[in-house]
Amino acid sequence: MSHDLAGLGDSFHAFWTERHLATFTTLRPDGTPHVAPVGVTYDPLTRTARVISSGSSRKVRNVLAAGPQGLRVAVCQVDGARWCTLEGRAVVRDEPEAVAEAVARYTARYRAPRENPARVAIEIAVDRVLGRF
Repeated sequence: MSHDLAGLGDSFHAFWTERHLATFTTLRPDGTPHVAPVGVTYDPLTRTARVISSGSSRKVRNVLAAGPQGLRVAVCQVDGARWCTLEGRAVVRDEPEAVAEAVARYTARYRAPRENPARVAIEIAVDRVLGRF
């Protein structure tokens, strides 16, 4: 079920603040899907989902391979009958401010991540929401 981004209610916002792990789907340069477990945060004001990762990970390499315009991706979390997929265009950010913002949001939703000097932030400009929440 597709949802209007402007009309997402309290149940949607609660679902994206509760502690749930998710899957992050990117496409490899050969077009095959790569699915990885991740922690993800969502900012409803900017409609931005964020994933932190090591800069050498496959998911990061897949997004970078798409070039500066980014890569169309999906991130999905499930809890029993509740589920939600966020779709949009992802880009990799390595600026210290962008990484710090992603880490702060991750810490608030999950816990403080381990130190990783190679950490980057994947930012997803969400333009489609599917699910039952």
